[in-house]
Amino acid sequence: MKLYKLSLALFLGLGAMATTSCEDKLDVTNPNQQTTGTFGFNADDLEECVIAAYNHIRMEGSSARVGYTLDVTRGDEVWNSSQVWYMPFDDMDDPVTDEISMWPWREAYYTINVCNFILSRTTGDDASLSESMKRIKGQALFLRGYSYYTLAGYYQNPALITDYANYSSLDGLYGKNSTYDDVLDQVEKDFAEAMTLLPSRDAGGEWAKGRATCGAAAGYYARTLMLRHKYSDALTVLKDIMNKKYGSYKLMANYGDNFREGSAYENNDESLFEIQYLDYGSQGVDDEWTPVNTSPNATQGHAVESNFAPGRFGGWADLSASPWLYNLFKQERTKDGKLDPRLYWTIGTYESDWIGFENGNVAYKSEMTPNDTIVTNNNYGGLPIAKWTNFRTNLYDKVTTGLHCGINLRMMRYSDVLLRAAECENEVNGPTQQAIDWINQVRERASLKDLSLSDFDTKDKLFEQIANVERPKEFGCEYGRGYDLIRWGFFYDQGRLAQLKEHGTFRRSPYKAKEPVSYSLVGVDPELKSSYDTYVPGHEFLPIYQGLLNDNPNLTGNSANTNTDNSTDFFGRGWTVHPVVNLGK
Repeated sequence: MKLYKLSLALFLGLGAMATTSCEDKLDVTNPNQQTTGTFGFNADDLEECVIAAYNHIRMEGSSARVGYTLDVTRGDEVWNSSQVWYMPFDDMDDPVTDEISMWPWREAYYTINVCNFILSRTTGDDASLSESMKRIKGQALFLRGYSYYTLAGYYQNPALITDYANYSSLDGLYGKNSTYDDVLDQVEKDFAEAMTLLPSRDAGGEWAKGRATCGAAAGYYARTLMLRHKYSDALTVLKDIMNKKYGSYKLMANYGDNFREGSAYENNDESLFEIQYLDYGSQGVDDEWTPVNTSPNATQGHAVESNFAPGRFGGWADLSASPWLYNLFKQERTKDGKLDPRLYWTIGTYESDWIGFENGNVAYKSEMTPNDTIVTNNNYGGLPIAKWTNFRTNLYDKVTTGLHCGINLRMMRYSDVLLRAAECENEVNGPTQQAIDWINQVRERASLKDLSLSDFDTKDKLFEQIANVERPKEFGCEYGRGYDLIRWGFFYDQGRLAQLKEHGTFRRSPYKAKEPVSYSLVGVDPELKSSYDTYVPGHEFLPIYQGLLNDNPNLTGNSANTNTDNSTDFFGRGWTVHPVVNLGK
C-alpha cells in the first residue's frame, strides 16, 4: 500500500510538472535497456563485461564438457569407450556437417566479442590507465588471447577480429579467415601486453584467485611461442616465471591436490590458471546446456566428470584412459619400489600399492577388490579416468550427471612450466644438465629416481623422454596433448604416426582392460582397434562447421574441410620432427 501511494504521488507530481511546462522532458536511462552509447564508460560497467567473458570460457562448448574433451580425445592417452559420443573426434575423421565441432568456435567468439568491447573502452596509453582499468584491460587481453589460442589450435585459420567497430557493418561482422600465423601473432601480442598490465598472484592477493594474472599470461605466452618452435624466446619467458618475475609458484607436495575441489586445494601454489566451478552442494539444480544459462537456478559445475565416470556409478562412460598410458605408469617404480602416485589420480584401477595410500582402493566411496575390475563402459570396457572426477576423493558415492562437478579445471600448472623449460633447453642447447634438473624436479614429487644426463647422449633421446614419458605421466588425460602432437609434427612423419597408432590401440571388451595391446594385432583380434586407424590428413584440426560457411560468405574451410595434408607447410617452415627413439636402448 505504501509503495502504491508513493507511485501515485510521483505520477501526480510528474503530471503537474507537465502542465506547467510542456516543453521540458525527463531524460532517464533505462538500466535494463543499455546500449553501447550508454554502457561501458566506467570501471563498474566494464567489470561486468569481464565477468561475462570469464563465464563463456567455462560453458559446455568451452570447458564444461565438449570444448575440453575434444582435445582430450585428439590425444593418444584417451579413447572413446562408449563407441558413440565423441566417436568422430576420437577417430579423427569428423565430418564438416557435425555441429558439435562448432561449439568451441561459438563460445570463443562470444568471449572475443565481449573482450573487443572492453578494449574499445580502454584505448590510449596503458600508463595513463588507473590500476582498476589496467586490470580490466589486462584480463580482456588475456581472455581474447586465450580464445584465439583455442581457435587456432582447434580450427587452424579462424577469422581474426580485434576491432569492436567491425561489428557495425555486415562486412566487418562476417570476418574472413586469417592465416595461422596472423592469429598467433595477435595471440602473442595480447598475452605480452597482458603481462605488463596484470598483477602477479602475490600482489593480487584475494583478487587474483580465479582470475588471470601476469603469471597466467606469461605461461600462455610461452605456450604460444612454442606452437611455432620459438624455443629460445619461450625459454626466456619460462625462466622468468621460475625466477618469480611473474609471481611465486611451486609444485604442490601432493600431486592429488591439483585434482580436488575446495578452497584448500583450488587456486593453489601450483596453478597458473584454472577454470572456476562451484563446489559440490553449493550450486543450482537446473542443467542448462548450450548456448547460455538463463535460469536463476542454473548449475555452475562442469560435465567432464560425467564423460569420464564409469557407468556403474552413473557416469556417461564415454572416455577411457589408453592401455598404453596405464602400462607406461607400470614400467617404472618409485625409489621405495611403489607405483607412481600419479597413476592413482589419473586412472581408476585397483592396485595393491594403494592399500593405505590416500583414500585407498576407493571408487566413489565403494571399496574396490582385486577381483572386482571396474571398467568405464559396461559393454566396451576401458580403464576409468580418475582426473577431474571424484572417483578417488571419497566425496560422494554416485555421479550426478550433467553440469554438477565442482572441481576446478587447472589449465596450466607449474609442472608444465618446468617440463616446457626442459624441452626448450633441449631444443636450444641440449641435451644439458639444466634440462635434466628441471625434469627431475617434477619426478622428485613422484618419488622417482633422478634422470642422469649420461643416459641421454642425443637431443632426440631426451625429447623422447619428455614427450612420451614425462609429459604423459604428469598430464595424462588432461587438455593439451592434441596441441603438442600438432606442434611436434607427429601427424606428418610416418614413424611418429605409426607410434600414435600403437599408443592409441585399445580393446573393446569389458574384460582384460589392463592388458598391454599391440597395433600389429589390429585386424587380427576383432576386439582391438586404434583411434588413429581412420585419421584423414588435415584432421588433426577440427573442420569449420558447414553451417558457419553457409552463413558467412567470406569464410572458407580449413585443412580438415578439404582433407589437405599439412606436412608441406610444416616442413616448409624449416621445422623438423624428432625421429622415434627406443628408450630401452
